[in-house]
Amino acid sequence: MQIDNAIHIFQQAIIDYHETDSVDSEDRNSYDAGSLEHLLYLKNWIDTVQWHLEDIIRNPSIDPVEALTIKRRIDASNQRRTDLVEYIDSWFLEEYKNVKVLAEATYNTESPAWAIDRLSILELKIYHMQIESMRPDASEEHRKACETKLDTLLQQRADLSNAIQQLLDDIAAGKKFMKVYKQMKMYNDESLNPVLYQNK
Repeated sequence: MQIDNAIHIFQQAIIDYHETDSVDSEDRNSYDAGSLEHLLYLKNWIDTVQWHLEDIIRNPSIDPVEALTIKRRIDASNQRRTDLVEYIDSWFLEEYKNVKVLAEATYNTESPAWAIDRLSILELKIYHMQIESMRPDASEEHRKACETKLDTLLQQRADLSNAIQQLLDDIAAGKKFMKVYKQMKMYNDESLNPVLYQNK
């Protein structure tokens, strides 16, 4: 996998979303179901919708009932995001299952999919910071500050994408191996969250 391709897919999902700019719009995922490309597009779509849900809930004049509805959507989105990241890691485990692991191989504290998760969200930051850096109704000071932040985000993208590519190349070469831990989120689990199981 070339990480530049993942960045391109993330950018496409972000552009597709902003054609309607609605948290209720359907994704336009045209990649083959089950392919890594399909999963990456879906991953960023979830992130993009959640980004805008997080904006909406911070409206100081939001109706409390609507806020609760949005908060529950965000919780559900977080769970969906976690499940999908773990599924993408399963895809990588399958992809590299026949690699001969070298005796001196090591593993990273972060799995490939969780690193890609950070890259997906970083791409959203870049998109929105770029808009802010050119916003015509903002002050020159605001635009310049956003340009500086954008430069930092672009450097982050270069560093993170290089690190992910190196990790994937090392796994493919047997220099590193994947060790994936499930997130085991408890707040959505009726058997683990006391507030939920005590109110059954």
